[in-house]
Amino acid sequence: MAGLNLIYKGAEAELYRGKWLGFDVVFKRRVAKAYRNPDLDRYIRVTRTSLEAKLLSDARRLGVPTPIVYMVDSVRTEIAMSYIDGQPLKKLVPAMDHDAVIQAFIAVGEAVGMLHAGGMVHGDLTTSNIIVKDGAIFLIDMGLGEYTPSVEARGVDLHLMRRALESSHFDSSVSAYAGFTKGYSDVMGAEARLVLNRVGDIRRRGRYVDGGRCMLE
Repeated sequence: MAGLNLIYKGAEAELYRGKWLGFDVVFKRRVAKAYRNPDLDRYIRVTRTSLEAKLLSDARRLGVPTPIVYMVDSVRTEIAMSYIDGQPLKKLVPAMDHDAVIQAFIAVGEAVGMLHAGGMVHGDLTTSNIIVKDGAIFLIDMGLGEYTPSVEARGVDLHLMRRALESSHFDSSVSAYAGFTKGYSDVMGAEARLVLNRVGDIRRRGRYVDGGRCMLE
């Protein structure tokens, strides 16, 4: 991929920064898995590429801040989307004061609320998948997202965020989650209570896995 700079190499995809029709973009290419049946592998990569592009575009139409999708290539299982020239929220939280944390996560909660109200879930909601540019937040990487109004799926999104806060931002986790749930509730209204109650159920279930071995969260 001449002229492109590799900026991230993950288990499922590689990200390259480059130009597309004059736009500063990120190319997200899903890589083949040798351990999978070739036909199945191809199906999974094409399906996930198409779904992610549609989720990003539909979310943006709802007002959720996401990258702009410029191109989808099913042959190369690749998406070209706008490059967000900011920093991951994960890197910024440690330097934020109490009020800044609350305000940032109110904005995150509002964005997730809009996403859920529109019938979508993110699927991998962590502070690594939120970019901050000029004080505005952007949700990125919806490769595990889906279209569903399920309370369970929505609860899993919030549970993932809460776990990310507790594991990566412990000192700010209470304030951050309070801000997040406020923003989420402001958008979701009465439905928010059902989802927040489900988060509690998911957390309780998650403490007992692997044949009953207790997992502390």
